[in-house]
Amino acid sequence: MIDATQLLNANILIVDDQQANVMLLEQMLGNAGYTQVTSTTDPFAVSGLHLANHYDLILLDLQMPGMDGFEVLEALKVIEPDGYVPVLVVTAQPGHKLRALQAGAKDFVAKPFELVEVETRIHNMLEVRLLHRQLNRYNQQLEHQVMQRTAELRASEARFQRYAELSSDWYWEQDADGKLTHWSGPVMDMVGIGAGGGGGWDVAERATLEANIAERKPFLDFVYRRTAANGKVQHLQVSGEPMFDDASRFVGYRGVGRDVTAMAAMFATARP
Repeated sequence: MIDATQLLNANILIVDDQQANVMLLEQMLGNAGYTQVTSTTDPFAVSGLHLANHYDLILLDLQMPGMDGFEVLEALKVIEPDGYVPVLVVTAQPGHKLRALQAGAKDFVAKPFELVEVETRIHNMLEVRLLHRQLNRYNQQLEHQVMQRTAELRASEARFQRYAELSSDWYWEQDADGKLTHWSGPVMDMVGIGAGGGGGWDVAERATLEANIAERKPFLDFVYRRTAANGKVQHLQVSGEPMFDDASRFVGYRGVGRDVTAMAAMFATARP
């Protein structure tokens, strides 16, 4: 919400080639409590002033010599960064209303002024303008937070992957149909999960592993064997856990594994 202090401290520019009109509007705004009011009778100066001060509201006369209000509006549209031109048109020509609004003005006040109407339109325009800026700031903050959080998640994922690589020979993920979706290391050669099994596996051990996966059970340091074509026995250790989405639907498995053949051989040698 926009409070009264924010509205009364809004930055306002009056643009009119008639000094009497400028003084009337300045007096009206001052009596209403507005504190940041400036003016110019030079339409050529408006773009530079707005670029430097980013006015919350510009009260713009249309009928001015040298550069009319429509030309000022076109110049303002070029420099306005968010595409919102905060202009309240003031003119004695009611027929210019539609053209002014099409040119980018946000509202219209006819001369001679009705002070209550002018004050009301100024209040309403400032409220919309300040809310617009507030929303833009919020969106920028939100975008920054999303970018920051995304960067944190990516860094966390990179750390997790690195930890997995350091603590194991491979990392793997498979979908609900058993197809490998992400992996690191020689998973296809060493495990065969999602690759149609392959030959040489110890049938009972392999069946136990597949039963755990089929029943959506986690498993830790499960060791099983396979025999290569040259007769060499390979010992593999794998850990895995089921994955579920926000609706508690099973979406696959993920886990880590390593080749423990050398360790198995060492234990076998150490046995009496």
